[in-house]
Amino acid sequence: GKWKYDYDLVVIGGGSGGLACSKEAAQLGQKVAVLDYVEPSVKGTKWGLGGTCVNVGCIPKKLMHQAALLGTAVKDAKKYGWQISGPICHDWATMAEAIQNHVRSLNWGHRVQLQDKKVKYLNVKGSLVDKHTVKGLSKAGKEMILTAKNIVIATGGRPNYPTNIPGAVEHGITSDDIFWLKKSPGKTLVVGASYVALECAGFLTGIGLDTTVMVRSIALRGFDQQMAGLVTDYMDAYGTKFAWMCVPKRVDKLSSGALQVTWTDTHTGNEHKDTYDSVLWAVGRAPETKALGLDKLGVQLRKETGKIVVGADESTSVPNIYAFGDIGEGRPELTPTAIKAGKFLARRLAGHSTELMNYDNVPTTVFTPLEYGCVGLSEEEAEKRHGKDGIEVYHAFYKPLEFSVAERDASQCYLKVICERGGDQKILGLHFTGPNAGEVTQGFAMGFQCGATYSHLLQTVGIHPTCAEELIKVSITKRSGLDATVTGC
Repeated sequence: GKWKYDYDLVVIGGGSGGLACSKEAAQLGQKVAVLDYVEPSVKGTKWGLGGTCVNVGCIPKKLMHQAALLGTAVKDAKKYGWQISGPICHDWATMAEAIQNHVRSLNWGHRVQLQDKKVKYLNVKGSLVDKHTVKGLSKAGKEMILTAKNIVIATGGRPNYPTNIPGAVEHGITSDDIFWLKKSPGKTLVVGASYVALECAGFLTGIGLDTTVMVRSIALRGFDQQMAGLVTDYMDAYGTKFAWMCVPKRVDKLSSGALQVTWTDTHTGNEHKDTYDSVLWAVGRAPETKALGLDKLGVQLRKETGKIVVGADESTSVPNIYAFGDIGEGRPELTPTAIKAGKFLARRLAGHSTELMNYDNVPTTVFTPLEYGCVGLSEEEAEKRHGKDGIEVYHAFYKPLEFSVAERDASQCYLKVICERGGDQKILGLHFTGPNAGEVTQGFAMGFQCGATYSHLLQTVGIHPTCAEELIKVSITKRSGLDATVTGC
């Protein structure tokens, strides 16, 4: 039976999840192939192996965010005695080229790792024939057939364009394009208010571009709304413009080459127009499930989202076919969860373990100009599950030490710890806006895995002077109505 199939495992999708799964399986002695094929964006942008995170997501995003933070640091530097003469301006091409070179080195690194671990890498478009057979189509149109004991789908998602807005597709770009532009996007309208929208608008503002965010309803849906408000308030003060309760109607290219956007203010019903150099659509992502041939195999999708219905073990409705990462229904769209889930799946398929991925208390950070990190429940969700009287919220407005000499406004630097009100006061959610929010949140996320309580927090000794220590000093409850502003050092 060992040689019944070409492979023990065929993975469709060479992103964070697919690569982690295939490398882990190969290390456990499985014969593995991974198929990765990047369909160019509408604008013709294409990239190499590694998926969204490496090429058009987390990595270039964080680097552009860093570019923006350095701009703020240069302004602060003068207050700290650095004598910086002349106007400070930013060159897009220099930044973009450096970031693109780094991304290309990561593409190369992934290929080398697959070779080292004896994973067969195929740059072909995979689709399913049956529960043990995958068809691969090359760029040149050549077909190949691979058979496998198990098939794993990890194709992720791609950005949406609105379908009902004339000119949206022809004249707009998405996050698939922004990081690979050769020249500056110039004055930009970002449509949407997801973390993708706000992060992009933030770094564009930070490198000196005139940037507007157009928001249909609320920012950061699904995140704690008090924290979301602080994030957008800071961006507003930082220079990002917001058009709240507005919906774009059409995009027209003028003879000058500028893009004229017409939109409706849903509050007043009035119509407005303005011109931009670029329009960036950040209106959600769609799963890459259409071209996989799932319907004819009976792989069950959820109608509303187009995502694959999966069990706790990442199994689909068809035996021997598994799916995980962004295309799994109800799963967080995050690289680290995909990587972990992929490794666990590989171990189970190789018969090495029965351990399942735990999707509870997954931490995350939004890399907006004022970073926002969280782990656990939002205050809204905690209230829904435990009732207003069942939770205690400890909170503080604090001032990062580095802001003081720089005379920067810290009114949006805030944290809150949401606890069960009774018993040990188990911590349900932790939220933090401020510098290095990701670094702060990562450590506290481990506490959640250990069942952290409010008394654990108070038993912890702080590291002085840091922003993170404010979390272990937090003592004022929302319920008390007392001023939550931290005073003293």
